[in-house]
Amino acid sequence: MPFSSKAFKLSQDWFATCLHKCLKEKALRPGKQVHATLFTSGIDINVWSLNSKLVGMYASCGDVRSARLVFDKIQNPNVFAMNWMVLACTFNGYYEEAIGYFCLMQKLGNVGNEFTFSILLKTCVGLMDVKKGKEVHALGKKVGFEDEVSVSNALIDMYCKCGEVCYAQRVFDRMVKRDVATWTSMICGYCNIGKTGQALVLFERMKLEGLEPNDFTWNAMIAGYARGGDSIGAFALFSRMTREGLVPDMVTWNAMISGFVQSQQAGEAFKLFRDMLVSGIKPNHVTLTGLLPACGLTGSIQRGREIHGLMYRMGLGINIFIASAIIDMYSKCGSVKNAQNVFDRIPVKNIASWNAMIGCYGKHGMVELSIQLFERMQEEGMQANEVTFICILSACSHNGLVEEGLKIFRSMKESYGIEVGKEHYACVADLLCRSGRMLEAYELVKEKPIEVPDSFVGAFFNGCKIHGRKDLAKMMAQDILNMELKKPGGYVTLSNIYAADGDWEEVENVRKIMKESNNHKKPGYSWLEKMNLLERKEKVMKVRKGKVMKVRKEKVMKVRKGKVMKTRSKRRK
Repeated sequence: MPFSSKAFKLSQDWFATCLHKCLKEKALRPGKQVHATLFTSGIDINVWSLNSKLVGMYASCGDVRSARLVFDKIQNPNVFAMNWMVLACTFNGYYEEAIGYFCLMQKLGNVGNEFTFSILLKTCVGLMDVKKGKEVHALGKKVGFEDEVSVSNALIDMYCKCGEVCYAQRVFDRMVKRDVATWTSMICGYCNIGKTGQALVLFERMKLEGLEPNDFTWNAMIAGYARGGDSIGAFALFSRMTREGLVPDMVTWNAMISGFVQSQQAGEAFKLFRDMLVSGIKPNHVTLTGLLPACGLTGSIQRGREIHGLMYRMGLGINIFIASAIIDMYSKCGSVKNAQNVFDRIPVKNIASWNAMIGCYGKHGMVELSIQLFERMQEEGMQANEVTFICILSACSHNGLVEEGLKIFRSMKESYGIEVGKEHYACVADLLCRSGRMLEAYELVKEKPIEVPDSFVGAFFNGCKIHGRKDLAKMMAQDILNMELKKPGGYVTLSNIYAADGDWEEVENVRKIMKESNNHKKPGYSWLEKMNLLERKEKVMKVRKGKVMKVRKEKVMKVRKGKVMKTRSKRRK
C-alpha cells in the first residue's frame, strides 16, 4: 500500500508536499492516491489550502472533470485555484468556460495576478477573438499589469496570432524591458504575415541590444523565409545558424520542411528531408505530418506510400493526427481505397479524421458516401464543426446536388448550432453557379453582410461566363475591384468577360488593378515523376500589350506507350 496513515503520522505539510510533487511531475495516479489518503485521514482540506492544491494537481494532469469537482466544493477559492481552472480549461479547448471562471473571479472580488492575465490572453488566442483580447488588455492596463513582461509578451503573442501585428508593435514599442521571448514573439508575428524583411530587422536589432536569439528565434526566422518561398534566404539563415555555433536540431529541420511545403515548393521539401536523413537526424511525427501534404501537392502516391511505410519501419506508430494527414494525402493522390483503409483502422476518431474522409469522398464524386459518413458521424456522437460543413457542401457542389446542399446549408444554425461563415456562402454560391442559378447566387451574396472570399469570386465569374450572364458579372465587378483579392483567377476571368464583350477600356482597368496590387497569374505547371525524381515542367509565355510574343525554350518529351522515347528542345512562335 503506497500511502497509509497507520504506517506513520501524516501531516498537512506532508500532504501539501506530495500534491506539489504530483503537480510538477503531472503524476495523476499517485495524485489520486494522495487525494484518497487525504480523504480518509480526516484532515481539514481547507488548511494549508490543500483543496486548491488538489485543483492544481488535477488541472496540471489534464483531468479537468476532477479539478472541476474539487473546485466546486471550495467556498472561497483563492487565486491559485482560479488560475489553474482557467489554465486547464484553456489548454483543453474549453475557452468559453475559461472566460467564465475569470468572470467568477471578478465577481468574488479577486482581480487576479499577472499569471491570470497571461493565461486569459491565451484563451483569446484559442477563440481567435481579438475583441475579447482588447478587453483583457484594457482591464490589465487598468489594474497595472500591462508593464509586467510576461503580460506584455502574452499581449504581443495574442495580437500577432489574431492578425493585428500593428497593435503588437505598439505594445512592443512601449515596453521598457524586453526579454528573448518578447523579441521572438514579435519576429514570429512579422514572419507569419510574410514580412520577413521587418522580421530580419528586429532579429538584427535584438542582437545589437545584447540579447542572443535562442533556437526558437532562429527556427521562426528560417520557417518564415521558407513559407515565403525564399529558399536562398532560408538556407542562408540555416548556414549562419551553424556558423554561430548552434547545431540545427529536429525542430529546425521541421521548420524548414514545413515552410517549403506551405509555400508549395514540394521539391525543396523532399530534398531537405533527404538531407535530414543523411545528416543522421531521425524524423518524428511532426516531420512526417509536415511532409505528407507535399505528396498531395505533386500527386505522388509513391512518395506518400514510402512515408507511410517509413512510419511503421521506424516504429513511430500512427496517432489520430497523423492518420488524418495520411487520409488527406491519399485523397489528394486519388486513392480513395487507401484513405478508407487508414480511416477504418483509427480506433478512436476525432473530428479531423471524419472531416478528411468526408472531404475525400466528396472530391472523388462519391457524394452519397460522403453524406452517409456525415450521418454516421452524428450517430456515433461526434459533433460536426465548420470544416465538416465546408466538406459536405463542397461535395454537393461538385456533384450537382443543389437541393440537398441547400437543405444542409439552411440547417447549419438551427439544427447544429454552427455559425454560417464566408466559406460556407462561397460553397453554396458555387453550388448555385454550377447549376446555372446565377441570379440566386448573386442575391445570396448581396443580401449577406459578409466579406466575399476569393473562392466565391472565381466561381461566380466562371458561372457568369459559362451561362452567359455578363450583366451579373458587370454588376458584381465594382464590388470585386474594390477588394484586395489574394488570387488572380477572379481578375483574369472578369478581364476575359470584358474582352469577349469588346470592352477594352475595362480590360485595361482590370489589368491595371492587378499590376498595382502585384497580383499576377503564375504560369501553369505539372509534375512528372521519372526514375523516382520529381520534375516540374512549366510553360512560360512572354506577353506584351495583350499579345503572345514568344514562348521560351523548353524541353519537350516525346512519350509513347508510357515510355519517354527522346528529349529535344523546341522553340515555338
